[in-house]
Amino acid sequence: MTYVLPEKLKDLNPYDPVTEDFRIHLDANESFCEVPENIRQEILNAVSNIAFNRYPDPYARKLCEKAGAYYHVDPKLLTAGNGSDELISLVVPYFLDEGDTMLVAVPDFSMYWFYAPFHKIKVESLQKENSMKTSAEEILQRAKEKNAKLLIFSNPCNPTSLGIGRDDIIKIIEGTDALVIVDEAYMEFENESNSVLNEVENYDNLIVLKTCSKAFGMAAIRLGIAVTNEKLTGILHAIKAPYNVNSVTQAIGCVLFSHPEYLTSCIDALKASRDELYQAVKAMEDKKTEIETVYETSTNFIFMKVKRAKEVFEALKQRGISIRFMNGYLRVTAGTKAENKEVMEALWELIQ
Repeated sequence: MTYVLPEKLKDLNPYDPVTEDFRIHLDANESFCEVPENIRQEILNAVSNIAFNRYPDPYARKLCEKAGAYYHVDPKLLTAGNGSDELISLVVPYFLDEGDTMLVAVPDFSMYWFYAPFHKIKVESLQKENSMKTSAEEILQRAKEKNAKLLIFSNPCNPTSLGIGRDDIIKIIEGTDALVIVDEAYMEFENESNSVLNEVENYDNLIVLKTCSKAFGMAAIRLGIAVTNEKLTGILHAIKAPYNVNSVTQAIGCVLFSHPEYLTSCIDALKASRDELYQAVKAMEDKKTEIETVYETSTNFIFMKVKRAKEVFEALKQRGISIRFMNGYLRVTAGTKAENKEVMEALWELIQ
């Protein structure tokens, strides 16, 4: 007898992060901030007190209390996840039925629609134009045409680096009966008045995602948080795995959210680096090089259209520098001063 794979798995490819060993990694929008010694010691102390023979708190209550205090949100509205990816993987199959349609505006984070085919969920894409922007009206019109049951997008957007204003987000939430998921993974780099985090109790169709991987420099611990109204929080608690966030991650998260001053310093450092990088690349664009467009940025990276993007990408790899290539576009994470300098010097040589 021979086991036959289901059709939906036959042509499946895994998510493709950069795994090669480069001198400079500016491809994954990670933070360059190192945890200071006093906080590192506090983390070690917290981890040393874990009862490793016991399962973790299934609802990560202490963590949610700390995160709720940081975000100024009632902790009972928070659901901790093994990264935002896990939370996305819960919403798509469980909040939609077979045959339902979800709407995404592309380009955007590819994991939003990754799980849809496994559950026979249709994905409708609204293609952004060269400006890499779309309007609330366009989104609502397409959602209505396709009877979309889920709208999901990042704000600010990965990879375009552009944000959507709060008023437009509210217009989308109020203009549809669909569930609206706003992934605010990069909101700390934007004007936070554009966040809709404080609106979750005002709407029955809004979920906001937060992460510790970007602004907070804790990608290693895989911690994401969903914030929504009490009813949807109860559903998320019901459908997630019982012990989805391990005790080590919970302990580190508690320490992290207890140091808002450190988090602010990280955000400020990343924004300064981003601005430095943006100004350098914008100057290259102004000199009529092969950089066609540098998009304004509300994130910790820059996004640009480059004539020989693939060739430039490969040439940077040969120099030990890893950035992200996306079909004619390049995305570069803000790095240290030394990293930014080396990348900009290499880029300048390649695009004149």
